[in-house]
Amino acid sequence: MDELRFQDRMSDSDALMWTIEKDPMLRSTITAVSMLDRAPDPERLRHLLERGTRLVPRMRQRVRGNPLSVAPPRWEFDPHFDLDYHLRWVGASGEKDLRSVLDLAEPMAMQGFDRARPLWEMVVVTDLADGGAALVMKIHHAITDGVGAVQIALVLFELEQDAPLAAMPEAPEVTVMGQAQRFVDAFEHERRRNLGIAKRLPEVATTSASAVVTDPVGTARKVGETLASVARLAAPANVPLSPLMATRSLSVHLDTITLSLTEAKAAAKVAGGRLNDAFLAATAAGLRRYHEEMGSPIEAVRVSVPINLRGEGEGDATGNNFAPARFHLPVAEEDPVVAMATMRALVAEQRAEPALSMVEPLARILNRLPTSVTTGFFGAALKGIDLVASNVPGAPIELFTAGARIRSMFALGPLAGSAVNVTLLSYLDQVHIGVNLDPAAVTEPERFLRCYQEGWDEILAAGRPATPPARKKGTRSS
Repeated sequence: MDELRFQDRMSDSDALMWTIEKDPMLRSTITAVSMLDRAPDPERLRHLLERGTRLVPRMRQRVRGNPLSVAPPRWEFDPHFDLDYHLRWVGASGEKDLRSVLDLAEPMAMQGFDRARPLWEMVVVTDLADGGAALVMKIHHAITDGVGAVQIALVLFELEQDAPLAAMPEAPEVTVMGQAQRFVDAFEHERRRNLGIAKRLPEVATTSASAVVTDPVGTARKVGETLASVARLAAPANVPLSPLMATRSLSVHLDTITLSLTEAKAAAKVAGGRLNDAFLAATAAGLRRYHEEMGSPIEAVRVSVPINLRGEGEGDATGNNFAPARFHLPVAEEDPVVAMATMRALVAEQRAEPALSMVEPLARILNRLPTSVTTGFFGAALKGIDLVASNVPGAPIELFTAGARIRSMFALGPLAGSAVNVTLLSYLDQVHIGVNLDPAAVTEPERFLRCYQEGWDEILAAGRPATPPARKKGTRSS
């Protein structure tokens, strides 16, 4: 794997995500659950994590901002980093199964981070009924998105069950800046950034002027399309489309669904699409069923889908590199092939939005506003989202940690004001879907999960060969 890349400061969009947590309902906490075939070896796990924190700077860094500075917050090494604070061990309770692990993970997902420390925690759950164990890890979204999290996981996990312990790198050098140094560093950061913008302006201006001269009509059309796209991206939508899932709270209910990756891809192939098309179509079908059973049928929900903005050769970039596409997701279509084709067309339309390339400039402007204004604006917009749906490509190879084999991996994305978050993570030959529900919005979570499973059954049926009709008894073929 190539060396992972990290920046010393948050991007403007990360800083915006960090700032709006003034409203605790907008917290961006990612929770991950890995089920293991046995308890990991304690000393080996400590070695693995200690080494990981030295290879992945974010695991040892805290966020340092200044309300009087226009520069985004810095990532600085915690001079008092304590692995024992971040890594804890507990024995399983209750039925000692996956449900028990999720029950333990729920309060972790609800709690905010200690902002004086690095933004991650891990709990090892031992003594499961089947002899296995579990890792529950929570990490702040400001550190990375789903694709970047997979990159970090490949550093922290192992490719062999009993591989020799890797050498321990040197601990990173820790420098704590004084207030005067912070101001100077922030000033230099903004100076370099503004200088870079200024250097690009003549080229942009020349290109734009040339385009106006050679194709004035086309240029005007592109400008109009960009402005319209920005207006769609920033349009206020603070009322959920689902009247059934309109209430919000600070609580979460976590659940999971597991299914065959081969079957899911086969179903998508029937519609000429990919796994993401099947994922969105199954999610829509599950929402349709749930609303119908609850006596409140709907035509569509408002969905937010992260669009990966990584370019060619940027697979080792670990920060956030996505734009949140927000659109109406139709749920009434009952033909699975038509539904998957519709999802493919909708996502392709969103990927083509010109405003996606302007997320950082827009975030830079919004970060200049008072925190209360920014939080209020985004709070209204995010709480109007019914559903967040994220598809994260996982590891196609078997992974281990501290002598234990990883059986399954679930990513449970943050609600951040929405009613439901469903996150698909593929691992080996299975699809693992983490379901995060706001129980104030989804008042019958068990019914919701059953309806969601039935929605997947609808889609998977499209990829299964038709069963020939049974011959009547006493007949024979010619």
